[in-house]
Amino acid sequence: MKSYQLLIAATTTSILCLASLNVNAGPRVEHKSSDEVILPQDSPQESNLRIETVTEMVAPTAEPFNGKISFDENATSRVSSPVLGRVTKLHLQIGDTVKAGQALMSIDSPDLGVAIADYRKASADLELKRKAFVRSQMLLDGGVIAHKEFEASEAEMAQSQAEATRAKGRLKNLNIDANSAAGAEAFTLKAPMAGIIVDRQINVGNEVRPDASAPLFIITNPNHLWATIDLPERDLSKVFNGQPILIQVDAYPNEAFTGKVQSIGTMVDPVTRRIQVRCSVDSKNKLKPEMYARITLLNNHNQKAIQIPNSALITEGLYSYVFVETSPGHLKKRRVTLDVQERDYATVKSGISVGEKVVVSGAILLNSELSAGK
Repeated sequence: MKSYQLLIAATTTSILCLASLNVNAGPRVEHKSSDEVILPQDSPQESNLRIETVTEMVAPTAEPFNGKISFDENATSRVSSPVLGRVTKLHLQIGDTVKAGQALMSIDSPDLGVAIADYRKASADLELKRKAFVRSQMLLDGGVIAHKEFEASEAEMAQSQAEATRAKGRLKNLNIDANSAAGAEAFTLKAPMAGIIVDRQINVGNEVRPDASAPLFIITNPNHLWATIDLPERDLSKVFNGQPILIQVDAYPNEAFTGKVQSIGTMVDPVTRRIQVRCSVDSKNKLKPEMYARITLLNNHNQKAIQIPNSALITEGLYSYVFVETSPGHLKKRRVTLDVQERDYATVKSGISVGEKVVVSGAILLNSELSAGK
C-alpha cells in the first residue's frame, strides 16, 4: 500500500513538472490548416528562418554541363627557342609580368655565331660581285669584253644577292638587327607579347633545341580565358553561337560568371560521342586555367525563369514543395513544378510567382513542425 502511494505521488510530481515546462516554453506554433504554419510574434523559430523574395533569371535550356576553364589561345603565346644552345641565364620566373620584347633568358648558341658569320660573308661576297659587275658594264660599253662575259658577271651578282638576302632573313627570324650584328654567340630569347608567365620548362644549364616538342615558356593574358564544354551529341540542338551562358566553379560556390558561346565543333568525337563547344568568359580576374566548371546554357534574354535555392525545396515522393510567406508570421506549404534542377539552384515552372517570399533556409524544420501538428 505504501509503495502504491509513492507511485501516485511520483506521477503527480511528473505531471506538475511537465505542465511547468509547457508554461515556460514560450508561445506555441499554431496550425490554421494542414498546410499552414503560424508563428507567434517574437517566436524563437522565426530567428532560424531565412526568407527571400523570388526573382527571375534567364531561363536555362538544359541541366548544367561539365566543362573546364582554359587559356584563350588568341591571347596566349607558347615560346620556344629558335636556336640550338645552352641556357646561361633566366631573366624572369613563373608569375612575373612581362612586356613585349622583354628578355626571357640568355642562351650560349654556336648557331647564332654561324648565322652572323654567314651574313657577313654573304654581304662581303655581294659587295665584291657588285664591283665586278660595274667593271663588266664599263668594259662592255668600251667594247673590251663580249656580252657573254657581262651576263656571267650579272648572274654571279644575282646569286650573291640571293645568298645575302637568305642570311639576313635568318638573322631577322632571330630578332637580330643584321646591320649591328656582331660575332658573339650570346642569344637573348624575348617575349613576343605582353602578359604573365604561367609556365616555364627550363633551367640554367639545360640545352634547348628549335625542334623541341614542349614550349619553354607560356605567356598569356589572364583577363582572357575560354570555357570549354564537351557537349553530348543529343544536346547539340540546345546550343548556338552567341548563346549566353552561366559558369560556376567550386572555388566560388555563391558566384556565377557570365560568358557567350563562341564556336561549336564541326565533328563529333567518334569515341566519346561528344562535341567541343568553346565559350568566352568574364573571369573577373578570379578564374584560373584548368579549373573544372559547371556551365549552364541559357535561352535568349527574352525568356525568363524563376530560380530558387535547393535549400528551399521539400521533396515528398514525386513532388516538390516550398513554404511561402503569405503574411508576416504566416507560412503556407505550396507545391511547385520544377524545370531544371542544378546542384545548388532549381528553376520553377509553376507554383510561385515573382515577388513572393519563400523560406530558403529552415524549410525542413518547418515541415517537421507541420507534420508534428497534424
